[in-house]
Amino acid sequence: MKTLLRPAVSLFVLLTAVTGVLYPLAVTGVAKTVFPEAADGSLIVKDGKAVGSRLIGQNFSDSKYFWGRPSATGPMSYNASASSGSNQGPLNPALVDAVKGRIDALKAADPDNKLPIPADLVNASASGLDPHISPEAAAYQVVRVASQRHLLPADVKALVAQHTEGRQWGIFGEPRVNVLQLNIALDALR
Repeated sequence: MKTLLRPAVSLFVLLTAVTGVLYPLAVTGVAKTVFPEAADGSLIVKDGKAVGSRLIGQNFSDSKYFWGRPSATGPMSYNASASSGSNQGPLNPALVDAVKGRIDALKAADPDNKLPIPADLVNASASGLDPHISPEAAAYQVVRVASQRHLLPADVKALVAQHTEGRQWGIFGEPRVNVLQLNIALDALR
């Protein structure tokens, strides 16, 4: 029995050291050297204080802010430790009710807006943490935000254009707007 136990324990200790300590330290060291901002969580700092991450959405419900994509995480919205979608199909009554409620909230916040409501303002993403909305979703909200902040819609529209990111490397994904960064820029105006 001792002839089997000693090599097994030795191998366990060696693999634990390699895969549990050395490898994570090496990967972290390379990441902090090559991609320091990403390795630290892609944090957005305002006035010396971290206010969020460029990669995780936040809940904005005040009408003077742009609203992000809804979150289906539980037990609270935008809970990064519970990243997941709702897994509800398009015929699920709970999903239908949630979408209707989101549409009603958008219409109540801006009753004069007759533009079609973009899908990303009423449907949660698969992770429930998407920090971006489409340029169309931002454009839908421009008049409401401008009105609430007593700004010209053209100025808010220009700010949206400044914060619209193109496709990654010009080919991957769709144009998008980071809601947190846009709202921080809005606060800087007024």
